[in-house]
Amino acid sequence: MSGVRDLQGLWPWLPRLATLVLTVLTLDYVLNLGYFSLVTAVESQFLYTVVALMVPLVFIMWPAFSGGDRRRVAWYDVLLFLLAVGTCGYFVYNAERILDNGWEYAAPQTATVMSFVLWGLTVEAVRRAGGWPLALIVGVAGCYPMVADIMPGPIQGFPSSPSQTAIYHAMSRESVFGIPLQAFANLVIGFLLFGVALQKTGGGKFFINLAFALLGHVRGGPAKVSIFSSGLMGSMSGSVITNVLTTGVLTIPAMRRVGIGRSYAAGVEACASTGGVLMPPVMGATAFVMASFLNTPYSTIALAAVVPSLLFYLGLFVQIDAYAAKHELKGLPEEELPSLKQTLKEGWYFIFVFVLLIWMLFWLRREAIAPFYATALLLVINQILPYQRWGWRDVTDFFSSAGKLFAELITILAGVGLLVGALSVTGLSGTIANDLIYIAGGNPLVLLLMGAVTSFILGIGMTVTAAYIFLAVALAPALIQGGGMNPLAVHLFILYWGMLSYITPPVALGAFAAATVAGSKPMETGLNAMRLGSVIYFVPFLFVLNPALILQGGWQEIALVLAQALVGVVLIASAIQGYLVGIGSLSTQRLLQWPIRLMLIVGGLAFAVPGGGAMPLGHGAMFALSLALTVPALGLALWINRGLLSSRREPV
Repeated sequence: MSGVRDLQGLWPWLPRLATLVLTVLTLDYVLNLGYFSLVTAVESQFLYTVVALMVPLVFIMWPAFSGGDRRRVAWYDVLLFLLAVGTCGYFVYNAERILDNGWEYAAPQTATVMSFVLWGLTVEAVRRAGGWPLALIVGVAGCYPMVADIMPGPIQGFPSSPSQTAIYHAMSRESVFGIPLQAFANLVIGFLLFGVALQKTGGGKFFINLAFALLGHVRGGPAKVSIFSSGLMGSMSGSVITNVLTTGVLTIPAMRRVGIGRSYAAGVEACASTGGVLMPPVMGATAFVMASFLNTPYSTIALAAVVPSLLFYLGLFVQIDAYAAKHELKGLPEEELPSLKQTLKEGWYFIFVFVLLIWMLFWLRREAIAPFYATALLLVINQILPYQRWGWRDVTDFFSSAGKLFAELITILAGVGLLVGALSVTGLSGTIANDLIYIAGGNPLVLLLMGAVTSFILGIGMTVTAAYIFLAVALAPALIQGGGMNPLAVHLFILYWGMLSYITPPVALGAFAAATVAGSKPMETGLNAMRLGSVIYFVPFLFVLNPALILQGGWQEIALVLAQALVGVVLIASAIQGYLVGIGSLSTQRLLQWPIRLMLIVGGLAFAVPGGGAMPLGHGAMFALSLALTVPALGLALWINRGLLSSRREPV
């Protein structure tokens, strides 16, 4: 994927003005103000307008090739930009005719030609903004309906002619302008603006300083700071790589100062940044697409994600604390840390704005307008207080950053829509679930493992959002129908496993980005990140097997399952790191350390995983298995440590 151009002259004003227009039109559409009803009265017309404002910008902002000129816009890019504007403008102008006359089934010749042009431009824009792998996937998938009847059994579908395929992609509500783009237009725009505004007003600096003030002095403090700050920053940015490069430049050097190795420090930052994208209240764009797929309020998705994300961070915190205790690492000196009082004095309003956002999300249930109110309040307070006031340059920088983000994400969502549309028009989205159930022999656990592996593999070649959308159409129905599993739990399961490629070698993009900051070996960093983030491999199985962990069920069951999960996560994380609070090192005796640690890992899993349902063992049997493994292991570790401790105290 080519890097973004450093636009010169008047070119930077294109994304800025397009972002401003998109923001105004979105407010008019979401609040139903009616000032711009010419393009916001009909949803399909508004969606065409969103694409018309942003997708053409890709040809200006991203060069055609990685070695292309990063400052000058080539003549052929200008032609593609104008062609995209004209093509999208045609659909904006004819949006009501498309709807009233059913053009998605039988369109005039001109509309058919324009559909082919839009199809080709979308694939090329995806190639520039999303990279070759994603472009190849959506490009091939988009052509699939034309050959669906000659494909082998499981992936055979109803065929369509080239012209039928093109008009379906361009004018139906199931393809380019399907659920992914609809979710963006209805929900995501406001939250992305809020995230950019937070970063540009100094929100990132505030949360990092707050984390250092609270945790910098404790053992392994900078690593714990990384958890806190990256969790909050990732929630704002929705991007693992951006999160690593933003917070990592501060947390990784601080971790190095207290004695943490380069690759370990980079692994901590990679894990913390990955978890941040799964952390409410502002999760990545995928969560909003999920809300549209499930026809569920976004607040329900965010609430369900609270416990799993906290369990992941608990496992990471326990491992870091164990590492610090094991290696006797101290925190940073108090005098080098920012003042908590001064930090809160200068940045209290960031917390206040978050409180407003959460109140509007969970109590007022106003997901669509909550981020706009929060952004407006943030900018007003920011201009009143003297600490981070914006000048004209900051305003233009805000719209430039938001424009780049919008253009990239809208293009990728439009491209993924081609894949969804291909499955829809051929009927494959309705039959593939039955084929998967048949392949798995109707076994829910086998289906889950298939889902985990598929999500991980697709997460390597696609963005998380793209991988999630494909699997939400193809795999989720199989898990829900064949496995009888909770729909929300299934969709979160797919999201979590799609994220794991960021910390799992051989890809581990988040870990490799952190390795660049730390100056460590990429593969070694990836392995450290995989071990540190190991809890995240188990957590999706916990909540998909018992949805009480995502707050689906009675409070008594939720409390019991949560308590079991907490104990299980602490045991697993401690065993992986080789140190348990209250007992000490689990690695004192070389011969016995691995049996002890393995028993604690398996016992912790048996304690956390609910019995019954898809599991071959019931609740009682799982609990008995856990006790049979953990009690002897804990007793043996305690005896070894206490015995060695007493022997050290004996006088010579």
